Amino acid sequence: MVKTEADDLDRDPAPQQRQTLAAIKAMEAMVLEAPLDGIVLRHANQYGPEASASNVELLKKRMFPIIGDGGGVTSWLHVEDAAIGTVDALERARPGTYNLADDDPGPTREWLPYLAAVVGAPKPFRVPVWLGRALAGEAAVRWMADGRGSSNTKAKAEFGWQPTRSTWREGFLELAPAPRGVPASALR
Repeated sequence: MVKTEADDLDRDPAPQQRQTLAAIKAMEAMVLEAPLDGIVLRHANQYGPEASASNVELLKKRMFPIIGDGGGVTSWLHVEDAAIGTVDALERARPGTYNLADDDPGPTREWLPYLAAVVGAPKPFRVPVWLGRALAGEAAVRWMADGRGSSNTKAKAEFGWQPTRSTWREGFLELAPAPRGVPASALR
């Protein structure tokens, strides 16, 4: 259930994603065909204190349900690991395409309730696919019900990249609110 760099990004994207995906494919082609030995980095879904604020807010308002069986697999990448991976790639990678993700792609039905528990939000409820499609659109349905994560094997093998947060289970804990009276900076 994970994609390598050799897999197509999406052969049949949701209508609201077609233009964006076409632009991504065109940009990747330009970088790889450039005479300057281009490197393409495909970052997994990023999270971190500020990067996750909108998702946390939706969870707390119970506006981020699990769609369908929640079997779509998601890969995650902490924002700091994205920066580290980018520098590592610029310093050591050969030209080509690389996925940057943690080591633990997970299904929505696992990561979303875990994230809710970590941030003190109510447990997400489930909605059927037809309702998810009506409320959130086809792209959200595909992500949560049918998505595939990303393999980081090539980046690890070819330029020695290693995420500092090997799993979203570890990294999401950094999103937990600080106990009363304790500044968040003291917990890091």
